[in-house]
Amino acid sequence: MLFKPDLDNAKTTGKSVARGAARRIVSITLTLVILGGLGYIAWTAFQQKQTAGRGGGLPRDLPVPVLAATPRVLDVPVYLDGVGSVRALNNVIVRAQVDGKLLQVNFTEGQDVKKGDVLGEIDPVIYKAQYDQAVAKKAQDEAQLANMRIDLARYQQLAASNAGSKQQADTQRAVVAQQEALVNADQAMIDNAQATLGYTRIIAPLSGRAGLRQVDQGNIIRASDATGLVIITQLQPIAVQFSLPQQQIVRVNAASARGALTVDVFGNDGVTVVDTGTLKGIDNQVDPTTGTLKLKAEFPNTNFQLWPGQFVNIRLKVETLAKAIVVPTSAVQRGPVGTFSYVVSADGIATAKPVVVTQQNETDAVIASGLSPSDRVVTTGFANLSDGARVFIGRDDQTPSADLAPRKRTRAPDAAGKDGERRGNNGEGDQKGQTGPGPAEGSVKSGSGAKSQP
Repeated sequence: MLFKPDLDNAKTTGKSVARGAARRIVSITLTLVILGGLGYIAWTAFQQKQTAGRGGGLPRDLPVPVLAATPRVLDVPVYLDGVGSVRALNNVIVRAQVDGKLLQVNFTEGQDVKKGDVLGEIDPVIYKAQYDQAVAKKAQDEAQLANMRIDLARYQQLAASNAGSKQQADTQRAVVAQQEALVNADQAMIDNAQATLGYTRIIAPLSGRAGLRQVDQGNIIRASDATGLVIITQLQPIAVQFSLPQQQIVRVNAASARGALTVDVFGNDGVTVVDTGTLKGIDNQVDPTTGTLKLKAEFPNTNFQLWPGQFVNIRLKVETLAKAIVVPTSAVQRGPVGTFSYVVSADGIATAKPVVVTQQNETDAVIASGLSPSDRVVTTGFANLSDGARVFIGRDDQTPSADLAPRKRTRAPDAAGKDGERRGNNGEGDQKGQTGPGPAEGSVKSGSGAKSQP
């Protein structure tokens, strides 16, 4: 007997299974939608909490905390910056002028010597003998000259009484003149021998500092030696040669025509002025390889702050801007159309005004137009500031200071419920550097700009 399946029951069972699967799919979908919505709500709440903890975003109805400063009216010097090298004003290689044995060295390496000091002595025996020989030769010729003059007097007397020949008298007069010339030549030989004898004493030609000794005592020193005995460098005063771009030629020449120009040289930190001198010379042509003009300044170098061969930063004062408007550099902002500053009105509204900057450095900016001495410009707090926003001007002592290094933050199990209390007690918030009172009380964030006196 063959088995015959019940087709009706099978169809009924299949429909029941399909309906159950559809219900499960719908339930799972609804569950996922509900969980997704709850997750989105939780994530949004968490982000709002994080934003509030970091102090980001101020309510539109609250003023923006800022610091402000009033422009100052000052006489501002205008400088041209350059890089140069220190050079000795005079540098001399002291060489011997005669050959001989170096008997004595009278200086110490690195010693300051004066002009005329005897630096070394060469054996003078040979040169003293030559001098004595020249003196003796002159004495011999002078004795002969005396005898010739006596003979000339006799011949002149005989010729006057017609007892002798006038020609003989004239010839004797010529002989006397020749002997006088010979005596003069002997004197020249004496002067030459005396000068040569003096060269055995090596004299400092200028005042300065002696370098390292090139020849030791006891050696034979020659006038042809390239190294010489020592190098003397003049350190006081001292010179600095520097370069400026060729675009500044007209400006420098115009300033130089008005009078002597002041030049400052900076130390190794690039900030401290170690010496101040005057511009002494301007080169007569531009270096075509670099497009720069060479200039030379002279400094007193009282405390030996400058040393030959040293590279230094310099600044050349070319003019002074009288009664210029000066604001902190942080007050000058840059936008798509140029520079501008936020000016705070009497009712506490910040307005962006375009300004023209003449020059600026790390601390101050000179304003050519756009501001007046009575304006108050914002220097700190630009993060939440916009044109037309209401501001609250704080005090300098409310400016938070940035941490030197990040602090380690620890979170206790119940930290979530105590974040507000820690922030209220000036503890560590969610953002590094968040200190002091809240925004509504007039504090500003660290790092938003340079401090300035309101």
